[in-house]
Amino acid sequence: MTLNVVFLDRDSLPVPVPVFSFPVQYREFPSTAIEQIATHAIEADIVISNKVPLSRETLAELPKLKLIAIAATGYNHVDLQACRERGVAVCNIRHYGDHTVAEHAFALMMALMKNLPAYQRDVAAGIWSQSKQFCHFGAPIRELRGATLAIVGRGGIGSQLAAMARAFGMEVLFAERKGAEEAREGRVLFEEALARADVVSLHCPLTDETRSMIAQPELMAMKPGAILINTARGGLVDEADLVAALKYGQLGGAGFDVLSSEPPPADNPLLKARLPNLIVTPHVGWASGEAMRRLAAQLVANVEAYARGEQQNRLV
Repeated sequence: MTLNVVFLDRDSLPVPVPVFSFPVQYREFPSTAIEQIATHAIEADIVISNKVPLSRETLAELPKLKLIAIAATGYNHVDLQACRERGVAVCNIRHYGDHTVAEHAFALMMALMKNLPAYQRDVAAGIWSQSKQFCHFGAPIRELRGATLAIVGRGGIGSQLAAMARAFGMEVLFAERKGAEEAREGRVLFEEALARADVVSLHCPLTDETRSMIAQPELMAMKPGAILINTARGGLVDEADLVAALKYGQLGGAGFDVLSSEPPPADNPLLKARLPNLIVTPHVGWASGEAMRRLAAQLVANVEAYARGEQQNRLV
């Protein structure tokens, strides 16, 4: 049997996708707006989506749909409960980018501990050229060795980051879930992790429970001058509260690869801030060539497993 496969946002994965080993009628679209989904995928047995939202209402317009193959790890753009009710299987990609996302988080952390953006700005402004000595002393510079890193999320990425941090002599804490009254073995309570950390790095999914898990109360509970890293999901942090904490000196810096809405509007608080201790990158922590090729291979493997009647990386 030939299956109809539609990739809704092909341009979100700029590497070759391996050829399927079973008969398929394959179509791909560079991108798909919400109002185009039904038109693009009305005949689809299998839909591939990286970030195109698949809501309950949209699923009702796709009567032939049997599988949603998410071309990413995050699945908050797919209504899983509606898929369960309609008998639509869902799978995602796992652990393809553990190392590369951890590297990105570590790079943000190191750049902010050394205040590289502030010094780059000073050099560009000619301040070093005007110095009366060989160097320019500006923003404070801190060592990673001996600093404490609190990681929220103990999956593959968080574990990789912990290994990198320990190699640099950092103390690593894994935070328990926010609101938990007791910490599991190998973790500390969420509030304790925030209070002890020189750097907090987020590596957990975005759910109803984790949305805005870091807002003004949590930012005020962090050590003055601490750094916040987010390479997970933008909705984990209240962005206006974060900018305020940076402007008023509560935080020493923030490095974000994700924002609450993507692509972000021009008036997003983090884009408007233009602060020397804030780094924003355009959701590319996952996007090394090596990681994207692993993702593409796993994407095809997930679809082929479904075609064989096997469950692989299934969410539903």
